Amino acid sequence: MTLATSAWPDAGPIPARYSQSGDEVSPPLAWSSVPDGIVSFALIVHDPDAATGNGTDDILHWMLWNIPGEARSLPEGVAQGSQLPDNTRQISVSGPYYRGPGAPAAGSAHHYTFELFALDTMIDVQAVGASPAQTRAAVLAAMAGHVRGKAVYVGLYKRPQ
Repeated sequence: MTLATSAWPDAGPIPARYSQSGDEVSPPLAWSSVPDGIVSFALIVHDPDAATGNGTDDILHWMLWNIPGEARSLPEGVAQGSQLPDNTRQISVSGPYYRGPGAPAAGSAHHYTFELFALDTMIDVQAVGASPAQTRAAVLAAMAGHVRGKAVYVGLYKRPQ
């Protein structure tokens, strides 16, 4: 399975438009070579360079689950809200929407990792009622044993000085 965006090359710099210092809109995403029998997708966007808690977790910039199995893309600027019209659910560390990159200007650029999982089931986890960290853990637990494909795409970002 492959994941891509027309907004930047894999492992390339994320344009300011998609960051906290820009318009903070979600980038357009597209995927292909999906395995047969996929019921839904889950997308997890996180910054592994920003450890939180005891260092075993990182900042969740966006998580969508129950993306319909027929879907092969997400448009630029996905609407805010815990549940979208197609029943996709979403959260981030700061609310039910995409949270753009915001790595500090000092130091190295952070690696913003977009991980798309193809699943053979829907995930029965609500987008409201628990902290983002608890919701992320619940979605990951529900995905166990149901991942049939995975694709990763990376963007680099640090705030302008």
